Order: sequence, then structure tokens, then C-alpha cells
Amino acid sequence: MAIRQIRIDEDPILRKKSRVIEEIDEKIKILNEDMVETMKKAEGVGLAAPQVGILKRLFVIDVGDGPMTFINPTIISTEGEEEDEEACLSLPEQSGIVKRPESLVVEATDLDGTVFQLFCSDLLARAVCHELDHLDGILFIDRVEK
Repeated sequence: MAIRQIRIDEDPILRKKSRVIEEIDEKIKILNEDMVETMKKAEGVGLAAPQVGILKRLFVIDVGDGPMTFINPTIISTEGEEEDEEACLSLPEQSGIVKRPESLVVEATDLDGTVFQLFCSDLLARAVCHELDHLDGILFIDRVEK
């Protein structure tokens, strides 16, 4: 496992759309392990592959229950809205109020290639939306309430 460099500020890769992962091979598993270690070291809640310079549809999240991996995630449904403060490992010393769904259902694939659906609420729902935005080249500052 290795700690990867987190891309920051206006690094152009943060604004690019990530590609679908066609095969979960050893490279993807190593990337996942590295991302979990990098997220933990940076004391973050989530980390998307573009944040470490890889344009693949993969992110990891840990809201206190252990790390979860989301490959090729899609939001299936959302419910409600809530505003809360967000920050980002790629935008140090910046934060802002962002409106996100109160809860959602996300569909993704795990490292074993199994497709799953997960109901998310509160911080987990916010983290899924935040990290999914990264996969589409969107940063939280694009969504800050003016």
C-alpha cells in the first residue's frame, strides 16, 4: 500500500469526467487500498480516484463504520433536501454550505464484482453525493449556496 498525492486546487484533472471501470483487476484493487490509506492519513471522510490523479469511476468513504468502496456508482433515488457545510481534501482551507439530498439509494459494484444497492442518509448520503460529483468533474464549490 502507498499514500498517494492528493490533487489540490484547480488541478485540471479534478474537472474531467471519469471513465467506467470495465474490469476489477489487481490494479483497481491496489488503487482502492492506496486510496483508503491516503484518505485515512489525510483524515478525510471520502476520496475519489480523480483526487489521486486517476480518471476511473471509483471512490471510497468511511463515516466511522469502516471503509466502503463504490465502483461505477449511480444514484437510484433521492429523498428530501438539507443544507450543511462541506469541505474537501482537494480544496484545503475552503468550506461552504451545500444543499444535498437528505437520503438516497446508490447502486455500485464492490471489489468482488458484486453489484449492490445501499440506502444512505445524513453524512453518508452527503459523502456519496460529494464523491460522485468528483467522478463527473464537479467540485463542491460549484454547488455552494450563494
